[in-house]
Amino acid sequence: MSYFYNFDKMDYVKGPRPPGCILCLVRERSPLVVDLTVFCDDLCTVSVNLYPYNPGHLMLFPNRHVEDVRDLSEEEERRVTALTRRLLNVLEATHQPAGFNIGYNMGPSAGASINHLHLHIIPRYPREIGIADLVAGKRVLIEDPRVTQRRLVEAFDASCD
Repeated sequence: MSYFYNFDKMDYVKGPRPPGCILCLVRERSPLVVDLTVFCDDLCTVSVNLYPYNPGHLMLFPNRHVEDVRDLSEEEERRVTALTRRLLNVLEATHQPAGFNIGYNMGPSAGASINHLHLHIIPRYPREIGIADLVAGKRVLIEDPRVTQRRLVEAFDASCD
């Protein structure tokens, strides 16, 4: 099943938001936000990006609200690193990407639309760009983010730490 996914992210960026931090609300499982959580423990949460660049696009963030990578505790840093490794293995098993983009956007000028620090893990594939990207300003995704969440929750639960 294919989806022609319209990225109206500008509505998200400029539109009304629930009170508080979006990622803190995700962590709290608030009904005010879409919850695409794949994994959560005492230190970190992993969620499918609601506006994915590609299928399997994940956001990994500390549960504690911090805005700068330099504010992570050593324990949080170790957990982020361990989860990143595990997520790469899970994504390779579920989505078979050719590579990954991994990184933080810190601050609005760097592209961060959420001030809560989060690490993007984006699977990449050969020949990604298509006619819809160029002409219609839309992305053709082969998988709905909710389907991605279900697949990754199952695979993550089955993986070893």
